[in-house]
Amino acid sequence: MSYSRALPALARLKPDRLIRFRSTAASSRAQEKSEEAQLEPACTLVEKPCDVDLIAAHPDRTTKICVDFDNTREAYKSKDTLELLRSLLVFRLCAFDFLVDRNKELLDLSKKILGQTLFEKLMKMTFYGQFVAGEDQDAIKPLIAKNKAFGVGSVLDYSVEEDLTQEEAEKKEMDSCVSEAEKESHGIDHREKKYKAHRQFGDRRGGVISARTYFYADETKCDSHMETFIKCIKASAGSSVDGFSAIKMTALGRPQFLLQFSEVLVKWRRFFNLLAAQQGKDGMAVLEQKLEFEQLQDSLANLGVGAKQDIENWFTGEKLGSSGTIDLLDWNSLINDRTKISNLLVVPNVETGHLEPLLSRFTDEEERQMKRMLQRMDVLAKHAVENGVRLMVDAEQTYFQPAISRLTLEMQRIFNKQKPIIFNTYQCYLKEAYDNLSVDVELSRRESWCFGAKLVRGAYMHQERQRAAEIGYEDPINPDYESTNRMYHRCLEYILEEINHNRKASVMVASHNEDTVKFTLEKMNEMGLSPTENNVCFGQLLGMCDQISFPLGQAGFPVYKYVPYGPVNEVIPYLCRRAQENRGIMKGSQRERSLLYNELKRRLCEGQLFYKSAC
Repeated sequence: MSYSRALPALARLKPDRLIRFRSTAASSRAQEKSEEAQLEPACTLVEKPCDVDLIAAHPDRTTKICVDFDNTREAYKSKDTLELLRSLLVFRLCAFDFLVDRNKELLDLSKKILGQTLFEKLMKMTFYGQFVAGEDQDAIKPLIAKNKAFGVGSVLDYSVEEDLTQEEAEKKEMDSCVSEAEKESHGIDHREKKYKAHRQFGDRRGGVISARTYFYADETKCDSHMETFIKCIKASAGSSVDGFSAIKMTALGRPQFLLQFSEVLVKWRRFFNLLAAQQGKDGMAVLEQKLEFEQLQDSLANLGVGAKQDIENWFTGEKLGSSGTIDLLDWNSLINDRTKISNLLVVPNVETGHLEPLLSRFTDEEERQMKRMLQRMDVLAKHAVENGVRLMVDAEQTYFQPAISRLTLEMQRIFNKQKPIIFNTYQCYLKEAYDNLSVDVELSRRESWCFGAKLVRGAYMHQERQRAAEIGYEDPINPDYESTNRMYHRCLEYILEEINHNRKASVMVASHNEDTVKFTLEKMNEMGLSPTENNVCFGQLLGMCDQISFPLGQAGFPVYKYVPYGPVNEVIPYLCRRAQENRGIMKGSQRERSLLYNELKRRLCEGQLFYKSAC
């Protein structure tokens, strides 16, 4: 099959009638690392509470807003003194390597010694009470209401995870990521190493901070995950106006499809880069690479694609080429419908000039599983629209991410017509973060839909680096933490400029970094962006960085806490990871602990040691 016949190949993946893919995630460029949190399912918007003196009008411009992150009285006014003491204790414990490294064994031992009842009480007085809101949606209502009274919304997440052994996780991953055709080929294929399952990295929980991990069991389990997401969407709608919910695509279907589709997208992008290099345009910014139409015809003809007349008809049939150039977004719009999803999974072979199927065959069941994943996505998006909730699609590992971003963009094209409903997530520790973001924003401009993004630093750095080194492909992560900060600020400024330009885009700044939050406020002031417009919101984890969240909320900014909930025993895996994350954050910064100490001393000196929140 030649390019001219099968370039119509990636396309409409709508559940019943396959949707049309005209967008893309992009390519390669610059900067690094993370301690950051990815927010997950559903949420509550804020109402500005009583007047506070956190906002200072700038002398030369009354609309300029400054938020005081050193005002501990206001930052912790929602916290009883016992809650402050608990925070100090937990953060201090998280700084001890021995306790963090052996936390699972120590928790199991504590349960045996204390018994279930005392163990649960101990956990609620410490780690569980600090980072988890309660056991079910009814139990967490008081905390949600309390935070809301102080201007902070909630992103709900039912944080129960399977307590799998490493061997069990590896088996599930290999079973769900390897197709029948691959099993029969005994490793003889043309798949790339990065986009194939590898047993030594089958347990995707390793080296991950904050992000939940889903392993495929069967289609019934995926339906159960979808129902949980729907409950979070409804809970969000019931507790606020214009709230948030979040989903993970690996929870909604067999990850085999995400791996395969990601490889296809990357290879097509690489083919575009090859043609650009042949025209002397490599090294240019991704959106500046424009293929001269005449030269493109010659290149494709030389590759054996077909006669120049056929190639010209192919482009003009799509109403392209009228400008005499083809850019990356034009390239990705050259995709027609196919009746079967498996027909999308074809890749270019530059040596032969033909398209080849990624696998020799797909079973009927694999085809059905792919379609069911897309159907679940569509159901969730429609529930979000019906309930007035914004839906965030969380980022995952780089070998899944091209497909996740592509599917998310397709939902944005459908549901973001009037306002941002679907939000994509960009991990700024990735070298290609800015290129991906800028291409997606440009697509939203051309097609006149509303862009929505959540910016995080990233959750999979250690795992990604180790996998790239051991399997043998380029490290996708920026070289150091400073370059990741630069990437984050570069991406953030780009989105803020887009918001300033048309007021249709929106961004969630999901960061615990105080400098990043201050950078955002500074840029908003420069551009005249008001917090009441709700185009820019902030997100942090429950139990962390209250000195950022609550001053922002009380100053009128839309700010959200990621609120995990679930039975004590069943959220232990989540808590174990949270302890490991806090260890890194607490070692890197003493600021939060020092502010907690300052507030305790202030209450002691002012006779407020037994202070209790009014809410």
